[in-house]
Order: sequence, then C-alpha cells, then structure tokens
Amino acid sequence: MTTSSALSVRIREATAAEHRAAETRGFITRLMDGEFDLATYTRYLVQYAHVYRALESRPARPGDPALINDSRLDRYPSIASDLKHLGAADWDSHGATDATRAYCAHLEAIPEDDIPRYLAHHYTRYLGDLSGGQAIGTLMSRHYGATADQLSFYRFEQIPAAPRFKNEYRAALDALDFTPEQEQSFVDESLVAFRLNGAIFDELGETQPSPASGP
Repeated sequence: MTTSSALSVRIREATAAEHRAAETRGFITRLMDGEFDLATYTRYLVQYAHVYRALESRPARPGDPALINDSRLDRYPSIASDLKHLGAADWDSHGATDATRAYCAHLEAIPEDDIPRYLAHHYTRYLGDLSGGQAIGTLMSRHYGATADQLSFYRFEQIPAAPRFKNEYRAALDALDFTPEQEQSFVDESLVAFRLNGAIFDELGETQPSPASGP
C-alpha cells in the first residue's frame, strides 16, 4: 500500500473535521478550562465507564488482528478504580445519559465478526486517549485537584512510549488485509464514533449550563 493510500492516512484525513468538532464542543472545552468542578468531571467519567465497559466486552475471536486484543489498552478497570476514588464506586446506579446509552447500544449491536466497524471505535477511543486525552488528566489535576488515584485512566503504564506505540498501531492498520469495502466501512464507522462521542459532550453541556462558582 502506498503512503498516499495508507489506511492510517486516509482515516486521519477523513475524520479531521469530525475530530475538531468533537474536541471543541462547549462542554469539553469548558471542563478543560476549569469552569466546572470535580463532581462534573466525575459525571463525565461515569459516561465513559459505560462506554468502555461496552467496548471492552467484545470477546477475542480467532483471526482477530492483534491490535484489537492488546490488553495494554484496556481502560475500563482504570475508570472503575478512578470512580471509586472519586466517591462514585456505585457509578452504575448513577445512570447514563441518553447519548451514552445510545453509544453503548450501538457498540453492543456491532456483530463480533465485523472487524472494520469494531476497529473504528477501538481506533477512535484508544488513539484519542493516547493523544489529546493525555491533556485532560493534567488539566483535571490542575483545575480541580484530582489526585493520581483519581486519574489512572490516563496512565498507560504498560505503554512507556506513547508516540512509538501510536506509530506501531498505525503501521498495523496499514498492514490489514481489508477489502476496499471493509476500508470504507472502517472510515464510515469512525465518523459515527466521533459523532456519538460528540453527542455525549452535547448532552452533558445541556445539563451543566452554568460554570461552577468560585474565586
């Protein structure tokens, strides 16, 4: 596959606009600017406990590409631990927003043998966590006093060199023996993933209209 047609390049270009739209949603920018509080961050993290539980519930299957069964990426146990330290060990009883439930239902409806569509969510979530997601942990500590025990979600302790890992992940994408139809399915579903994430931000923003008061 030539560089110009590499799947890793194609997906980055195809999702650039959706990526920008998701990361500049009002809620997430205000959260990262320090306008809320640790309770708001906790509510945000509860949504992703639901999402990652659904994402990581898919069982490994014979013939799976190695990159989708890399346990170093698993985030659900870390999120559950963070929520315990945030005082929300019973997070499942707090409930998910409508957008979160829609995202989880969408993930659970993807057939286990539909590698391109599942991989689209895998790529969108984990490479995002290893990239811009790293800034969230830093800012939650700076703005809201979140402790290390409350931010393990952002620590990939078995991946000491994130840039190298991301390059290896993209190389693995490019090496997949996808048909043109499978590649298009992967691209299309990646756009869906960004929109589903954006919908969670939008709904959280609608229920958190005013910044927290403080000095």
